[in-house]
Amino acid sequence: MNAAMIAAAVNARETTAVAQAEAALARIAAYDAIQPQIWISRAAPEQVLAAARAVDARIAAGEKLPLAGVPYAAKDNIDVAGFETTAACPAFAYTPETSSTVADRLAAAGAICVGKTNLDQFATGLVGVRSPYGIPRNAFNRAYVSGGSSSGSAIAVAAGLVPIALGTDTAGSGRVPAAFNHLIGFKPSKGRWPTRGVVPACRSVDCVTVFAHDTADAALVDSVLAGFDPADAWSKPLSDRTLAPRRIGVPMRHQRQWFGDAESEYLYDRALDHLATLAEIVEIDIAPLQEAAQLLYGGPWVAERTAAMAQILTENPDAVDPTVRAVVEAGWDKTAVEAFNGVYRLAELKRHADLMWGELDALVFPTTGTTYRVRELAAAPIALNSNLGAYTNFVNLLDMAALAIPAGTRHNATGFGITLIGPADTDRALLTLADAYLAQANLAPPPPLDLAKDPETRMQTVKLAVVGAHLKDMPLHWQLTSRDATFVEATHTAPTYKLFAMADSVPPKPALIHSAEGGAAIAVEVYELGVAEFGSFTVEVPAPLAIGTVTLADGTSVKGFVAEPRAITGAEDITHLGGWRAYIAQKN
Repeated sequence: MNAAMIAAAVNARETTAVAQAEAALARIAAYDAIQPQIWISRAAPEQVLAAARAVDARIAAGEKLPLAGVPYAAKDNIDVAGFETTAACPAFAYTPETSSTVADRLAAAGAICVGKTNLDQFATGLVGVRSPYGIPRNAFNRAYVSGGSSSGSAIAVAAGLVPIALGTDTAGSGRVPAAFNHLIGFKPSKGRWPTRGVVPACRSVDCVTVFAHDTADAALVDSVLAGFDPADAWSKPLSDRTLAPRRIGVPMRHQRQWFGDAESEYLYDRALDHLATLAEIVEIDIAPLQEAAQLLYGGPWVAERTAAMAQILTENPDAVDPTVRAVVEAGWDKTAVEAFNGVYRLAELKRHADLMWGELDALVFPTTGTTYRVRELAAAPIALNSNLGAYTNFVNLLDMAALAIPAGTRHNATGFGITLIGPADTDRALLTLADAYLAQANLAPPPPLDLAKDPETRMQTVKLAVVGAHLKDMPLHWQLTSRDATFVEATHTAPTYKLFAMADSVPPKPALIHSAEGGAAIAVEVYELGVAEFGSFTVEVPAPLAIGTVTLADGTSVKGFVAEPRAITGAEDITHLGGWRAYIAQKN
């Protein structure tokens, strides 16, 4: 059940908070065999059950609680009384005397904190690998990163341990993990949810966020947490603006960064097709937004992170993760002159953004352009992390609301997402827009969880589409069977390909060419084989054929046979036949 269903059932006495707590504790214990590192600390079972009994007593006394008996997790840079706060740095750890405002409001609403979750240390990172408490991995393919910095919170929800979890977001930390794990990531406008009792990253732009499986739970949590807190210098009075999505801005095609990930590009285009049924899609120049994004780490705002960590950087720098330290220590070199010049330039860029809202009702960007394996991040930790922030870093600096939502599944089971972005205080309107998009997109449910014991030694596989001589019962099919390839399905490509019978090839072979005009759906067979076997297969592919990425009829992308332009010299166009088997049958 989602949070709304649990609360409704507990309020109606159809179940109890104790029963829900026991179920959550059982799920958490079971998942410990897979990823115990998503947690930094957990409440003792008796502590959780005692809190649940207190909720049941309130219900028995006649209270109606919006989050009655809902178990939740909190990122370990958010103070919750009874738990240590570490920010993923043991040397920094302290035990708060009181809870943060958001934790207090959740408790008042009947929610029960079951534990504190892992994160990129001091919330510095979008990857989830920068923690001495271990690396939380993507819940659906644990060879891949979870996203960060709110890594543990995202996995706790994605794995079904709790229906909601709190994260934080400065540069995208509440959105990137949501995208990778098929979740909703709600990042409210600055000041909408109080940040008192949150370890700061960049205090002037930090936001508390929530991960959930659906927009109903995000809206429910917002109804509990939104509101002015006079004890929080960054809190502001609650305001809600309407948003009629008539015109939606998207990056111009040449400004879209995919980092070699054609599958993400396809999924984004598909999402825009769905959105086009709801509003006019308008390509805009995002260069000013990109410039604002660069201020966060390339400009003086990195010194705000330095200020937040000044004591531990000065007194115990070796306690800080080396990558985090390398990023944050750059702030020592920033001058007051640079800081003021940055403030002035940001004001100019914000004025541009504010005027943009006169022409547009919302922006819809990819949440990220790609994803990475854990091993890839180890080789290039800063550069690849920066890639993941290409579409997120500007949002808080320019005081925008954002809602990350699912938009498809990559062939490796990781999630691809889009982010709906609006001016400050359009939070509820973005939830409404998300509902309209999700109804139109009708996405398939997330794939099964990755429950392999050891993701590093688990065999990684590749799906390969074959179109000609490697089809079943064709002359080169043995090259697949000898590598223990498994048949997946017989299907068709997207209707954007042409098929040619190459001249003078032995045995006869086709050439599959992508063509935006005049293309058709071409019959293919998809097989799955191990990465090593795929590599050995690929080196045997003769020119002018090659292995590239092929888009299938259902929109997914797999590896497959493609061809260089010279392959069609003297070739016969057989696109109209719809596939190689039909051509061979015609010849015979």
